[in-house]
Amino acid sequence: MKYISTRNKGEAVASAQAIAQGISPEGGLYVPEELPKLTLTEINEMAHESYQERACKILGLFLTDFTQEEIRACVEGAYGTDEDSSRFGGNPAPIAKLCPDTYMLELWHGPTCAFKDMALQLLPRLMAVSAAKVMPDKKICILTATSGDTGKAALEGFRDVAGTRIMVFYPRHGVSEMQKLQMVTQEGENVSVCAVEGNFDDAQTGVKRLFTDPALKEKLAKGGWTFSSANSINWGRLVPQIVYYFSVYCDLLADGEILQGEPINITVPTGNFGNILAAYYAKEIGLPIRRLICASNRNNVLTDFIQTGAYNKKRPFYATTSPSMDILVSSNLERLLFALSGGDDKLVSGLMESLGREGEYHIPDGMREKLDQCFSAFWCGDGQAGEEIHRLFEEFSYLCDPHTAVASYACRRYREETGDMTKNVVVSTASPYKFPASVLGAVTGEELRAAAPEEEFALAQRLEQLSGAPQPQSLVRLREKPVRFTGRCAGEEMEGAVCAFLGL
Repeated sequence: MKYISTRNKGEAVASAQAIAQGISPEGGLYVPEELPKLTLTEINEMAHESYQERACKILGLFLTDFTQEEIRACVEGAYGTDEDSSRFGGNPAPIAKLCPDTYMLELWHGPTCAFKDMALQLLPRLMAVSAAKVMPDKKICILTATSGDTGKAALEGFRDVAGTRIMVFYPRHGVSEMQKLQMVTQEGENVSVCAVEGNFDDAQTGVKRLFTDPALKEKLAKGGWTFSSANSINWGRLVPQIVYYFSVYCDLLADGEILQGEPINITVPTGNFGNILAAYYAKEIGLPIRRLICASNRNNVLTDFIQTGAYNKKRPFYATTSPSMDILVSSNLERLLFALSGGDDKLVSGLMESLGREGEYHIPDGMREKLDQCFSAFWCGDGQAGEEIHRLFEEFSYLCDPHTAVASYACRRYREETGDMTKNVVVSTASPYKFPASVLGAVTGEELRAAAPEEEFALAQRLEQLSGAPQPQSLVRLREKPVRFTGRCAGEEMEGAVCAFLGL
């Protein structure tokens, strides 16, 4: 299988090149030249397989220049073996059933307690194999912008991986105290963390600018370095996410919750659009998904786009209780535009140029019709998310984080407006203990805010005592870890920070 750029489909590369490079030279995103297909019979055959076996099959469809042995080694390195999945506490993607037609897909049982672990435990292994195939003489510098969870998951995944260094930029005031503490205490000799003055979009724009700077590329090359990305702009980060949508469907089949071929709906909280895009690809490959419901917080640029076909980033930016979705420029939407346009790279390039120049774009009617056939969208304010956390705890004794609450709210709104009671999988993206002030406040009705790490830990302990749900030990241990990284910079100073990190 070959991969082409959303902005230039004239040149095709193998998956190893796409993964090692991260982003195409002109700034486009790599996508498969053609999506593979699976039949219902083939999906049904996976129902009684392990997560690792399902991952090997799905990845094998996309990584055709990898051997089966290489894929198996990467998968087992990320998730453990069939016999020992202790890194994720067993099934990496377990299901919690709330009621006969609603399920929570819990993707936060990995080492950093967020769904990003599902991909970022695998990506470094895919990257190492890819680099050995296509650029054995180069060292790779991973540059990543994070709105909270990607940063820690990427740092943990790439920690001390030979031939790599990783630098993570996060918005100085745009992550929770627990998310920040996870990053600035990160262990490893090849890692660095830097706060950026501004919001996530400022950090993300800065990283993209570095990727496409020819003078910086030349400087890196002289030092034996090349850039790659751990954000979901990297295909190696996105393809592992397709796996867990197939896995949840297979688990529902195995548990007798659905019949073979029975369609489901999936509700996804998303800011950068990668998580729900993976579900869209799963649907296009053959998974019986009736409707994809996109859930946004107050930064509802995706909701407006799906409802109107117009994308407009010229709007106020809000810091919310679900900071991983505090995003106004959703990078992975570019891949959906390419798919909806039938692979029209010139149209996509024009839309991206319009976004950069004018801050907005409008898709043609034909693309709008295809969008409407597949997606619905709703958004949720902080108050409504808090009420949803309270409702889930009161009705089901289920504790969830603010991002999951946004999705649960969107699921309810969709059903109320459409009457569609198709069984719905709500994607749960983070442990509630990553946001103890917001979650405890929602459960008890108090107005809580942690101004320092010790206050955050105290609130987490109260939440554990109240709910009976144990805290993840990886978060508890943060209390004892020393802070290693205190650097910060403005957007225009990011290049200097990277060069200093690499000794250039």
